[in-house]
Amino acid sequence: MQNDPLTRLILAPFALLYGMGVSVRNFLYRTELLRSFRFDIPIICVGNLTVGGSGKTPHTEYLVRLLREYIRVATLSRGYGRKTRGFRIVHPNDTARNAGDEPMQFKRKFPGIMVAVAEERTMAIPQMLMIDPDLQAIILDDGFQHRSMKAGMNILLTEYEFPFMTDYLVPAGRLREWASAYKRANTLVVSKCPQDLTEAQRDEFLKKMQPYSYQNVYFSAYEYFTPYHIYEPSLDINLDGTHDVLLVCGIARPQYLEAYLRPRVKSLTMISFRDHHLFEKTDIGRIRNKFEEINSDNKIIITTEKDTLRLDMHKPYLLQHNLPIYALPIEVKFLFNDGEKFGNEVKEFLLNFKV
Repeated sequence: MQNDPLTRLILAPFALLYGMGVSVRNFLYRTELLRSFRFDIPIICVGNLTVGGSGKTPHTEYLVRLLREYIRVATLSRGYGRKTRGFRIVHPNDTARNAGDEPMQFKRKFPGIMVAVAEERTMAIPQMLMIDPDLQAIILDDGFQHRSMKAGMNILLTEYEFPFMTDYLVPAGRLREWASAYKRANTLVVSKCPQDLTEAQRDEFLKKMQPYSYQNVYFSAYEYFTPYHIYEPSLDINLDGTHDVLLVCGIARPQYLEAYLRPRVKSLTMISFRDHHLFEKTDIGRIRNKFEEINSDNKIIITTEKDTLRLDMHKPYLLQHNLPIYALPIEVKFLFNDGEKFGNEVKEFLLNFKV
């Protein structure tokens, strides 16, 4: 979001033009002048209204963990940032360059499920079902604006600190469509909440959000786990306040990660890249030089699991220079003991699904 009021004012005409285009498109779908396709398989869409940073990837992983033991589930993404086009089944030996970092993360964490990427999701689903006719559900990662397809369950995420209600249309803000579009969601998840969020704070947020009667609202937070070496996963490290850390990340909002690490390390230096940044040789050289500048005998590099998929394209260099890179895993947890309630809502949708 543009925080400077003057900047927002200057960009407002462009945001209005963009919003008019979005309104026309949504009107055409609402009046069925443009067709939305419905499939005979349950589709759960995890999306948001803003440009990046709401936590779709860990929430998609949460759904995979919830369902994979019971049904045959797959994920479908656009594969943002990849250098290939068209429909593609992701394999463990693919790279972020040809599959995208998030789909690669899904495949390496859950090698037993189908992971696919495609710009045109309506064309991809029939191909997925041809490859595996026994699929029982598809999780659509970042498909809320993909109006050409009707998902059976729309889960809409919004950040606690940057909710859609106070945001603006791009380029004045981060909204991809008008905030009123949240009414299309079945379920709302307020992500990246403080771990100690109180019931009073929750209720105040709900007053501002004004969910509809048919929408359940959940609040989630990130849970961080022990960092592990990206090439020797059995080698983990306890952040006991004695390490000098170089944080390397190419994610939308690194401040959450920075805030978690600072009280747990001796010192923290950060190199931040744009979201989904494909690391070039010059970037890796910069990371190495910055690491060598840290005067410490107990220094390490920490990055996100998503970033490791893009760093891995430079594996020979990283191994040659023996850079101690550790990935910090995160998972989603639902606050106020609502994890079971959320899981039951998803399972109820699947059990009651009708073609």
